[in-house]
Amino acid sequence: MTVLEMTIAELGGRGDGIANHNGEKVFVPFTVPGDRVRVTIEKATSDGLRARVIERLADGPDRAAPPCRHFGTCGGCALQHLTPEALATWKLDRLSHDLARMGGPRREPISLGTIALHTSPAGSRRRAEFTLMAKRGHLIVGFTRRGSHQIVDLEQCPVLRPELAALPELIRHHLVGLLPVNTTLECFATLLDGGIDLLLTGPLDLTLDRRERLATFAETLDLARLSWRARATQPPEPIAYRRPLRFHFGSILVAPPPGGFLQATAEGEAALIATVVEWLAGVSGPVLDLYAGCGTFTFPMAERFSVHAVEGDGTAVTALKAAARSVVGVSAERRDLEREPLNQTELNRFGAVIFNPPRAGAGIQSLAISASAVPVVVAVSCNPATFVRDAQTLIGGDYRLEKVVAVDQFLWSPHLELVALFRKGNKFNPK
Repeated sequence: MTVLEMTIAELGGRGDGIANHNGEKVFVPFTVPGDRVRVTIEKATSDGLRARVIERLADGPDRAAPPCRHFGTCGGCALQHLTPEALATWKLDRLSHDLARMGGPRREPISLGTIALHTSPAGSRRRAEFTLMAKRGHLIVGFTRRGSHQIVDLEQCPVLRPELAALPELIRHHLVGLLPVNTTLECFATLLDGGIDLLLTGPLDLTLDRRERLATFAETLDLARLSWRARATQPPEPIAYRRPLRFHFGSILVAPPPGGFLQATAEGEAALIATVVEWLAGVSGPVLDLYAGCGTFTFPMAERFSVHAVEGDGTAVTALKAAARSVVGVSAERRDLEREPLNQTELNRFGAVIFNPPRAGAGIQSLAISASAVPVVVAVSCNPATFVRDAQTLIGGDYRLEKVVAVDQFLWSPHLELVALFRKGNKFNPK
């Protein structure tokens, strides 16, 4: 076993501390810059050595006490040991670095100055995906362990809204014995207006007894809705539907499908919507909302513009269309934008385009946008890496990046959401 003593110099992209040993990077989880540590080398990878702390000899100035007893084993958080100020600085520095390395047509660096950051507080996340694993005589409920497929039996979670953080213990108590031993289910929980929406996914023979137990469970916990499906590709089957579930997008109430997408926090959603509304205030002509989901941006925009929404998920489009019946000027269609992106002619009808793709980014659709004459484009992204790729595509099509706002809905994780404003024009550098 190789044991080394080293000082952490910086944080890497996944939140691990990085030190140097004989010119090679050493990645050390749960350390901060300035930590003096004794480590053991566990393995070599293509980008450096991976190490584990044996002893922390001295603390760096940005170290904080983690608020969760599961930190270090649960795979949900990587950065609870960093002060809030240091965490915000690190996230913004990473984003600024990504933007700067994009460059323009002649590789000029991008510099947008100070980037605003909206951070959701602890205890605000309103959706979570727990794993349920049945053992003999007990039920494990929690999140995946760091670097493992094992499950942390969750006792607390300072990231989640209290109503969701309380669920693991309630599920353990009320559903023990429901599943055959070694059976695993995924439990997707969302807190909406009206209560908790719970969707179970996994192989389970729903006998009459199990249906009755699940229905009683829903009543005991006062769940608004409980659904089940054998696979993620199958439509959910209702088990208990006790009262309507809604959420507001602007002034419009939308009834989401079981497991329907919702921004991680209400605070993050509000920051994203407010930014988009502000940036599109001077736009003339209709607005196109791509990857629209259930209408996060569609309905706030509909207060000022005619909006056409496009989404690939059928259940989301159904929910959006149902809500749009009471709104003048909103239309929607189901369309797989990776297989059938809107073309240049279709895009040129609009005064602005909003696109909010999944983590994989906008891909082919961003190519079509770059070739269009749409004067204003707003990109929303939960993955800065794919945003950089899509932004570079737009810049190559004579769009200039003018503004970026960062939204941190993923507390204590390396993830960061952002919204960016592009304008068509032949001047690359932002004003």
